[in-house]
Amino acid sequence: MGTDLHAPLGQNRKAGKRPNILRIGRIAASLCLITIGGFSLYTMLSDDGLQPTRPPLADQAASPPTDTVQPAPTQSQTANGMSRSDPHSGANIERMVTGDGSVVTKYSPRPRDDKGPALVDAMQVGQDPRMAAMPNESLLEDSPFGRLPVIGPDGRRPMDQYARPWSGARGTRVAIVVSGLGLSQTGTQRAIKELPEEVTLAFAASGNSLQRWMQEARRSGHEILLQVPLEPFDYPANDPGPGTLLTSKSPAENIENLHRAMAKITNYTGIMNYLGGRFLSNPDAMEPVMRDIGKRGLLFLDDGSSAQSKTDAVAKGTELAHAFADLQLDGQVDVNAILHRLDELERVAKRNGQAIGVAAAFDESIEAISKWSEEAGMRGIEIVGVAALAADAKNP
Repeated sequence: MGTDLHAPLGQNRKAGKRPNILRIGRIAASLCLITIGGFSLYTMLSDDGLQPTRPPLADQAASPPTDTVQPAPTQSQTANGMSRSDPHSGANIERMVTGDGSVVTKYSPRPRDDKGPALVDAMQVGQDPRMAAMPNESLLEDSPFGRLPVIGPDGRRPMDQYARPWSGARGTRVAIVVSGLGLSQTGTQRAIKELPEEVTLAFAASGNSLQRWMQEARRSGHEILLQVPLEPFDYPANDPGPGTLLTSKSPAENIENLHRAMAKITNYTGIMNYLGGRFLSNPDAMEPVMRDIGKRGLLFLDDGSSAQSKTDAVAKGTELAHAFADLQLDGQVDVNAILHRLDELERVAKRNGQAIGVAAAFDESIEAISKWSEEAGMRGIEIVGVAALAADAKNP
């Protein structure tokens, strides 16, 4: 048969014809690369076809601009010398009304007033900690008594701008307000240094070095209020001090004294009464004062010391954001007694969802509040600024 039985298998097999698969694959890959390269070259050399669209002539005729270009808000300087700018300070803003009544807002770039870097304050509620001690210039107006708070051109209110941010969770919330700051230099310094930053501080309008203390408090993270003296029932035997708002004065005189007090500091979210049992029980005396406070974008805190207070009725009638203290914490100036009152405030908050306690800047009050606050979070209590608990018809 001609076959060598001892030869290794497969050595005498004839080679069969196999299709050249590798050559076909190389040709296909080359064609793909040529196609991709050609398309890329065409894209680079041709127009991208993206042209700004123009509205039809009919729409242009029916859409005249109803607002002029808005000027950029005034810039101010931060503590480190950098320019502080509003978010819109680098834009021209035009609003146009189309034929169907829709409002179209057009933004176009514009150079900022200052050269170099700027800090842009884009926060609507709360304030950047780097600028907490600096007032927002767009929320101030000049007066014969100094600068007074106002609602900004964009609708931003001081009570929103200077409020202490909080979690937003609708758990058990407590606000603690320590009042009378500025009356005692050592007491004010200790309160700012030792109290947790979540505690709201109220400065007496008759205090000393208020602007300096305000800046210290804001840099430490505190929300602040301004205490204005109001007429008590036993006035003048019990005199709250110069500039007291009186039921016997005309509305113009009381508002003038209110503005004198307001101009003492900036960066506060609202007004708190200092005494004032008689004044707060007189709606006729209260109404023009509360209306002025509300139109300036501030809240009013009633310290709850007067059972005859008409704050709720007057505030609702003037759409004034307002709040009431539930408990006076330091009626008995003793650390253990104040701790017991804080525990009672906690029970009120768990029952109602929130509560406000007020105290004076006594050493015992500061010690007790600091101690109680250390463990409040572990019991599910969030300490917030008083602005977070205000009844606000414009932001229910």
